[in-house]
Amino acid sequence: MSQTRIPVPDLETLVARHMMTANISEPNAAPIARALVLAEIDGLKGHGLSRIDSYAQQARTGKADGHADPILDRTRPGALMIDVCHGFAYRALEQATATLPDMARQCGIAAAGLVRSHHAGALAQVAERLAATGMLSLMFANTPHAMTPWGGRRPLFGTNPIAFAAPRRNAPPVVVDLALSEVARGKILAASQKGEPIPEGWAKDADGNPTTDAGAALKGTLEPAGGAKGAALAFMVEVMAASLVGANQSFEASSFFDGEGPPPGVGQFIIAIDPGAFAGTDAFADNLEKLAAAIDADDGARLPGSRKAALRAAADRDGVAVGEELLAKLNSTR
Repeated sequence: MSQTRIPVPDLETLVARHMMTANISEPNAAPIARALVLAEIDGLKGHGLSRIDSYAQQARTGKADGHADPILDRTRPGALMIDVCHGFAYRALEQATATLPDMARQCGIAAAGLVRSHHAGALAQVAERLAATGMLSLMFANTPHAMTPWGGRRPLFGTNPIAFAAPRRNAPPVVVDLALSEVARGKILAASQKGEPIPEGWAKDADGNPTTDAGAALKGTLEPAGGAKGAALAFMVEVMAASLVGANQSFEASSFFDGEGPPPGVGQFIIAIDPGAFAGTDAFADNLEKLAAAIDADDGARLPGSRKAALRAAADRDGVAVGEELLAKLNSTR
């Protein structure tokens, strides 16, 4: 399939305009576009432009409220609750990362819970924005049921991703972002859209049999990363992202991929930590650089998230590759 490279700002504008034709307000469309384009640049295709059609469908059917205005409630000096009001999560996530750093500087640590929320995309983007303000950050999100508890047969947990970011001195933050299933469901969606098989060990079909068919995997269940350990961590995320904030548990949430059924109503939980409240900002930076140097000195090892800087520089220089079919769709809404 032929592709055209589009400058990053132009692609964000095209995506936002397309979202606005799907009954999504400009204040919500712009954060969606920023998140999807950045995920595409970072190589996270399952959270990137492949989401455009499903988001538009959900906005058109009302499964996601494209005009929702998040409601922020600072319930304690270090606690923030955000009601996403069944809208798309990205605007609320940007509001959380704009608010939490000052709260963390005042309290040492601050957290935000998002309720009645939607797909949060690449969690690393949230963690990284907080790290850019000097905060250590953690994020937890639950997603619609796709994975069984260890030893079980019924899918109760989502892929339940987690992210972490730590600021560095004179270098990009160290960023960790991973799903607790063997693979993020978005990667299987992307393979299904392209008609490509998936590797063995990623998923089972609806009958519980291992499969390499992406379509069958979407109807079945995902394998937990690391077996029983991954399933236990998925339980932990479920408690933090849903039980704690009052969101739907994964087994109660509808799909992120179509316009059918009620809003997903999932949750997210974000923690910002000010290093200055603990060992001190300089001491933390010294210690992290010592750790980073030890990893860099190990031939073949690399810090988590270290590929992103090169990918983003390439996108800034050369633009983002967009397939002709998608580009035609985006251009039709100009």
